[in-house]
Amino acid sequence: MKIRKLLVANRGEIALRVMRSAREMGIATVAVFSEADRQSLHVRYADEAVCIGEAASSASYLRGEKIIAAAQQTGADAIHPGYGFLSENAEFAKAVRAAGLIFVGPSAEAIAVMGSKLAAKEAVGQYDIPLVPGTPGAIQEIAEAKAVANQIGYPVLIKASAGGGGKGMRVVEQEADFEEQMQRAVSEATSAFGDGAVFVEKYIGSPKHIEIQILGDQHGNVAYLFERECSVQRRHQKVVEEAPSAIVSPEMRRAMGEAAVKVAQACQYYGAGTVEFIVDEQRNFYFLEMNTRLQVEHPVTEMITGIDLVKEQIRIAQGEKLSFQQEDLRIRGHAIEVRVYAEDPKNNFLPDIGKLRVYQRPQGLGIRVDDGFEQGMDIPIYYDPMIAKLITHGKDRQEAIERMKQAIDTYQIVGIETTLPFCRFVLEHEAFVDGSFDTHFVAQHYRPEVLAQASTEDDKTVAAALAGWVHSQQSPAAQPAANGASAPQAISPWRKNRLA
Repeated sequence: MKIRKLLVANRGEIALRVMRSAREMGIATVAVFSEADRQSLHVRYADEAVCIGEAASSASYLRGEKIIAAAQQTGADAIHPGYGFLSENAEFAKAVRAAGLIFVGPSAEAIAVMGSKLAAKEAVGQYDIPLVPGTPGAIQEIAEAKAVANQIGYPVLIKASAGGGGKGMRVVEQEADFEEQMQRAVSEATSAFGDGAVFVEKYIGSPKHIEIQILGDQHGNVAYLFERECSVQRRHQKVVEEAPSAIVSPEMRRAMGEAAVKVAQACQYYGAGTVEFIVDEQRNFYFLEMNTRLQVEHPVTEMITGIDLVKEQIRIAQGEKLSFQQEDLRIRGHAIEVRVYAEDPKNNFLPDIGKLRVYQRPQGLGIRVDDGFEQGMDIPIYYDPMIAKLITHGKDRQEAIERMKQAIDTYQIVGIETTLPFCRFVLEHEAFVDGSFDTHFVAQHYRPEVLAQASTEDDKTVAAALAGWVHSQQSPAAQPAANGASAPQAISPWRKNRLA
């Protein structure tokens, strides 16, 4: 069935991203929005828009019945969930299909299986897929869990089955601490997810987080679109991503890709999905989990493959076969993405809100910005603090890094603090440049005072430069050249913006 009208059950940059691809395919679009997003760009871009509730996501973007009603009201054929919100909610996917609509995503059954870490491990256990040593199922008895920990050796990781974002997760260094840490993990998991199930696995001390993008159609075809390196994280959430990884060899890439395809086959998966692996110091990789949706960092895969993942999602939802085969895919250059969060990296990444007094995107060859804001808009407090994704592409990793530095330097944002200075710090750090970094990068290499000191020194430099420039313009000798004079650019624009 061809999709004529698509409702995007999301907001901000991902809603715009999906709508742009849909429009290129000749598909009309419907936006849904909360009261807080009435003036948002995705609302203005769509062909139609429906208000579905108050600002809080629990009253709007998480209300599946309102979203389905909006689709029916506007005559939409299909719903694309984006990422976050209801994108990995099996009951929502089931309800969409029960309403006679197309869900642009995998089956509800696949979402349910891969939504539980324990169910996912059980599903892939029938295939030859490397798993981190640990318990095959949920553990409740402390004595039994402790016996497993002693068998695989400390340190171990206690992790919530239904969790994410680091909640319900505890690292236990020695047996004496096991009971207390397990009780805390169960309590936190119950509070956060309503499910206290936990499992125990070997803790990998210096892990890299590497994931494989897959696409599968409803005819049994599955392909992998290479890897993404996602090890630079804060609070277990990614900040800098790249494709391909600097440490993955062609042989390792093929092995990981083939393992990811098997994971997809384990749950008869179709649509876009990401299989996440943890990689140890010896480059051994282990299955971590599967995300049954489009990832935030999908643009870096698009940049190196030339494939529009959203268009492929839509074609698959329509029942079409993949538009390519595995042997057709090639890695073209290198891509890096930094997430621009409205957070203060000098204050433990505390979220920031305010008005975008100045908002000017970087431009140039190999630069892409996915965002949902413009100058003069307010950053709301109700949602995720990410305001944009900045992506660069180059012929190799070095060129992609250099383009990213230039893009950061010309990305002008005034009115809120952002993670751009931190991202530039990452790009210049030796551990990132040589590829040796792991998921502990922030804890091992970053200190807020580094940026705070740099900002203070920059303020002094700019103040002195501006004072000198003003004095030169007041000098009689400088008057003839006044019309062509311009203020000195002693440092990068995002640093100067702090004085605006």
